[in-house]
Order: sequence, then C-alpha cells, then structure tokens
Amino acid sequence: MSDLDQSFTQAQEDVKKLTSKPSNDDLLSLYSLFKQASKGDVDGKRPGRLDMVNRAKYDAWDKLKGTSTDDAKQRYVDLVTRLLG
Repeated sequence: MSDLDQSFTQAQEDVKKLTSKPSNDDLLSLYSLFKQASKGDVDGKRPGRLDMVNRAKYDAWDKLKGTSTDDAKQRYVDLVTRLLG
C-alpha cells in the first residue's frame, strides 16, 4: 500500500472524529472527492430536480470528472486535515 493510500485510509477514519459538522460545501467536497478517489468519474443518470440532495451530490462529483484517483485522494486528505484544524 502506498503512502497516499495509507493517508487516504487514515483520513477516512479521521473524518469520523470531527467535533463539529462541516459546512454543506465541505460535506459535498468530502463526498465528491471520496467518490472520485474510490470509483472514478461519475456515471449514471443525474437525479431529477425534486431530489435536491442527490442532485447536489451528483453535480459535485461530476465537477471532478477527469480528476485522477491520486489527485482526488490527496485533495481528500488535505481537506480532512484542514477540517481537523
């Protein structure tokens, strides 16, 4: 396992230790970076406009289309580190 993979795995554990809830923007970033790092580019159909939560998640993930797995992992680790402050 590479150092980046270990850091990514550790960040997934560390994010559960946050003492306060992140902002909605940070939550969407955490979600989209995690999905891009673990699954790659978004696929499937965009949720309808009445499904606002899943549509926002889809759109956030879609903005990362083309981002490499390693870049998404590093950005996720950096965001978790910043949130832990």
